[in-house]
Amino acid sequence: MDSPIACTLTEGQMRERRAKILEPFRSNTHLSEVLPGGYAYMFDAGTDALVHVARLVNLERQCCPFLSFAIRAVAGDATIRLEITGPPEAKELIADFFGS
Repeated sequence: MDSPIACTLTEGQMRERRAKILEPFRSNTHLSEVLPGGYAYMFDAGTDALVHVARLVNLERQCCPFLSFAIRAVAGDATIRLEITGPPEAKELIADFFGS
């Protein structure tokens, strides 16, 4: 059974998530790329970047079960890549929520 395209956060939880998690995510994204089913976001592989990306993924996968996340961190590479994809009707939501 497919998961509905709907976030389970309340409005208050969504405001808090945007302020504490998403705004730093957006400000640290240095490049985004359109994918067939969503978007890829690239970050400088600084000291805590991987921890912050993993925290975001852990939180979002709990409230948005219709999304898929893939983190790519290669040793020696200066960039961390996060791919967020979902069904076709989720692409606009991904762009709106995470940025495009």
